[in-house]
Amino acid sequence: MDPISQAVFGASLSQSFARDKTKQLSALLIGAFAGMAPDLDMLIQSSDDPLLFLEFHRQFTHSLVFVPLGALFCALVFYPLAKKKLTFSQVYLFSFLGYATHGLLDACTSYGTQLYWPFSNERIAWSVVSIVDPLFTLPIAIFIMLAVFRKNIRFAQTAFVYAVIFLCLGIVQNYRAEKAVYALAEQRGHQPERILSKPSFANRHIWKTIYEYDAHYYVDAVKLLLDTQYIPGTSIQKLDIKRDFPALPLNSQQAKDIERFRWFSDDFLAVYPNNSDIIMDIRYSFIPNRIALMWGIKVNQDNISESEPGTHVKYKLGKKLDKKTRNEFIDIVF
Repeated sequence: MDPISQAVFGASLSQSFARDKTKQLSALLIGAFAGMAPDLDMLIQSSDDPLLFLEFHRQFTHSLVFVPLGALFCALVFYPLAKKKLTFSQVYLFSFLGYATHGLLDACTSYGTQLYWPFSNERIAWSVVSIVDPLFTLPIAIFIMLAVFRKNIRFAQTAFVYAVIFLCLGIVQNYRAEKAVYALAEQRGHQPERILSKPSFANRHIWKTIYEYDAHYYVDAVKLLLDTQYIPGTSIQKLDIKRDFPALPLNSQQAKDIERFRWFSDDFLAVYPNNSDIIMDIRYSFIPNRIALMWGIKVNQDNISESEPGTHVKYKLGKKLDKKTRNEFIDIVF
């Protein structure tokens, strides 16, 4: 999730164990910074290999087995700043609690987190909360600040319990979205081979739904309030390397990069309709019932059969959000 959400969630758990009233601020700061620390893996990048950061973001720093070591690194950084008020064991405890929340919270989104690394490179994505959700973040922030100003651990514990309940209710919404996907596919006479449902940006009542059928992806949205309202979308052909890039040598670096991107996106790939050189991750779009380029890779098709074996694909981002798209999204949400 976004850094602020990671910070307040990490702080809520660390503060919940600060029995000494005078330690609430220290627990908040250490838990918040430790809660954000795993995202330092974003610094692992390469100008020669544009997909390297996709492989390492949410990898070992987010793994459950790395939590004790990650917390130790944080404690070693924080202790010199806090040793007048806290023992090293207290600093480590607050660091451990804050750090431990990060990977689990990220796994609640749809992006994918390697919780079980190094035993598995599966990208865990429970898809119960958007990567940004004010209704998750703001109440937690208010409660942890109250815990500091009132010097009352109950506020911090309330914040953490609220977060857990909020995430659990996302499981209910996800179940409702999946039921809606199957019902919609049945109306169309389709038998989905696999489905994906995920909350749209900054809310949890509009869900983006995707199902695969007959080598096509069908993208729709569903509004889940007291009843279920469908927002029909569109469809697109699933990526087929032999069909879409017939001249691409299978042993080339670009072909290998496509497979790396396939792993990252859980194989929800298609050729971008506006540019046949670009392979897009269709899981994401700002308007939930649309297929739009948020990120993808560009294959160099110029003299592709003669291209250097070590040439990487290029990483591509979609256009910035414009006013028209923003207003349309607001209309759908509200």
